[in-house]
Amino acid sequence: MYLLLGVALGTMGGLFGIGGGLIAIPVLGVWFGLDQQIAQGTALVMVVPNVMLAVWRYHQRNRIELRHALPLASMGFCFAWIGSIWAVGIDAQIMRIGFVAFLVALSCYNLLRMFVGNTPASAQMRYSWPWLGVLGAASGTMGGLFGVGGAVVATPILTSVFGTSQVVAQGLSLALALPSTGVTLVTYGVHHEVDWMIGLPLALGGLMSISWGVKIAHSMPERLLRGLFCGFLVLCAVMLGFKV
Repeated sequence: MYLLLGVALGTMGGLFGIGGGLIAIPVLGVWFGLDQQIAQGTALVMVVPNVMLAVWRYHQRNRIELRHALPLASMGFCFAWIGSIWAVGIDAQIMRIGFVAFLVALSCYNLLRMFVGNTPASAQMRYSWPWLGVLGAASGTMGGLFGVGGAVVATPILTSVFGTSQVVAQGLSLALALPSTGVTLVTYGVHHEVDWMIGLPLALGGLMSISWGVKIAHSMPERLLRGLFCGFLVLCAVMLGFKV
């Protein structure tokens, strides 16, 4: 069952460039009754190898620029460590409420972008260092706190503020998520907030399917991909809202 769930989550992770953790957390919390921090830590067991493979697949199809990925990833790593240390000391119910609020805020932001005219994506990124470092720090903090890797924060900001296409944004966000998810998983593991018996089969299933999700992402129209991403966030918020 966990293996099949990992296959489904891996497909969605590759499709949206988030490693699958964002949907795994509400599923583990609502369907399997795990506390919020354990759900986040267990989801990270799947997210880390999924992100590694997804970064490679995105780079093969649409080259990830090192000069853009490096400030995102380095700042994301440092601040994800801080966020994860903060997370393991928070009450589980308060953490769950915070996670729902985080998803609702992301959903509202993405819905707004769907109905407000956006500037067309440009081949040249509008802002570089140090603004990419600022984005990496903010995304890393949220990723470490909520166990989602930061990609879900960085992707909409990269498209709306920095002017990248959705696919380029997802590739850069995965490059940001790679080191930050690793340090977050270590922190959760050290504090015994990981169920490895659930996480390992999830990871195996995700590795089997994430390449398929990346392939689908590159074949879909830009607006449709953004719309599905927004609906995905709303679904996650609703699922966890029932558990609060």
